[in-house]
Amino acid sequence: MNMEEAPSDTTVSSYQISLERKYQAWLDSTTPFIRQRWGAFAGILFLFTLRILIAQGWYVVCYALGIYLLNLFLAFLSPKFDPALEADMEMEDDQGPSLPTKADEEFRPFVRRLPEFKFWYSATKATIFALFCTLFTTLDLPVFWPVLLMYFILLFVLTMRNQIQHMVKYRYLPFTTGKKQYTKTASG
Repeated sequence: MNMEEAPSDTTVSSYQISLERKYQAWLDSTTPFIRQRWGAFAGILFLFTLRILIAQGWYVVCYALGIYLLNLFLAFLSPKFDPALEADMEMEDDQGPSLPTKADEEFRPFVRRLPEFKFWYSATKATIFALFCTLFTTLDLPVFWPVLLMYFILLFVLTMRNQIQHMVKYRYLPFTTGKKQYTKTASG
């Protein structure tokens, strides 16, 4: 083993750690800029769509990206603690007192399974990766794209219907519009 190789390995490792820290610091600095982050994602998604439309290919890559983004969106809409599982566990454990579960008994804020930042980060990485995949002709598989489009639309409609039914059944809303505004009454 050569003694000169060890310092170069540590140098490369220290540069890698330094770059990872700078990248993480940059990511952390983008956290408050929600509109700008999603605008950048929309721009990258537009470039990807433009690439697909102009090249008339890579429909399987486009379909895979669509399925992945749908999966991320469903995780974004879903609660971290599924009320359906909690209801099943309560029925099995009918022993002693338990925490309140009714909406009028206790306020429980909506906690997402996939937070907004992680949703944006994963969606952006996937779109960049899909755009990168369009550079390789071996990934341009011949496929009849209208079938993929119809299947994706069907999948989207069915999964969103199930998600909305789940939201209605367990009475949760994954979106908030801000703090409630109270108006003054004539008597108060």
